[in-house]
Amino acid sequence: MVEAEQFERERRAMVERQLRPRGISDERVLEAMLRVPRHEFVHPSQAAFAYDDRPLPIGESETISQPYIVAAMTQAAGIQPGDKVLEVGTGTGYQAAILATLGAKVYTVERNPQLAQAARERLARLGYADIEVICGDGSEGYPAATPYQAIVVTAASPRVPPPLFEQLAEGGRLIIPVGNLQHQELHLIRKIAGRASTRILDACQFVPLVGSQGWPEWPGKGWTQ
Repeated sequence: MVEAEQFERERRAMVERQLRPRGISDERVLEAMLRVPRHEFVHPSQAAFAYDDRPLPIGESETISQPYIVAAMTQAAGIQPGDKVLEVGTGTGYQAAILATLGAKVYTVERNPQLAQAARERLARLGYADIEVICGDGSEGYPAATPYQAIVVTAASPRVPPPLFEQLAEGGRLIIPVGNLQHQELHLIRKIAGRASTRILDACQFVPLVGSQGWPEWPGKGWTQ
């Protein structure tokens, strides 16, 4: 009980000291960040740092994004209850849990089988019923459930993968980091009359999007976040 109360205090401090001052103003997003227990989505050895404003390693040469980036991407995506959302890059399932807490039906694709299975089990244990975890090449999207009102990509791509834009519904939003392996910019792309309208949101740095529409296979030890 004491530990649970401590984590709740840390979540509240994360919202009030990290997110609000940096421009996260959507109260629904802030409430979701307050409700989802981030410490459940990190390795137990990292639990003490779960609410710090920084990425944390999750194994398999991947990371869980810092809370601010998760909140900023979610706010930009404009998620509404009932939206069908595709997430590319499940990781531990934290971003997917935030999206589902906002009322979305979430399809999340993870290329690493171990991470995908662990996320599937974790999300089920925590009671997130509206999330389907798929193991596959997320750079190709997930055509079986198209179209999506929003697509959130949590890995860096050298370009906007055409299949992802194609799988957006009219008026849909695609949030994706685009750039080289050292530096990217977060793009918000809207589909308007079938065409892309792009706005650059912020500089960022993510692990690479590996797949047919992203970066080629790479040995994890050869690239560092």
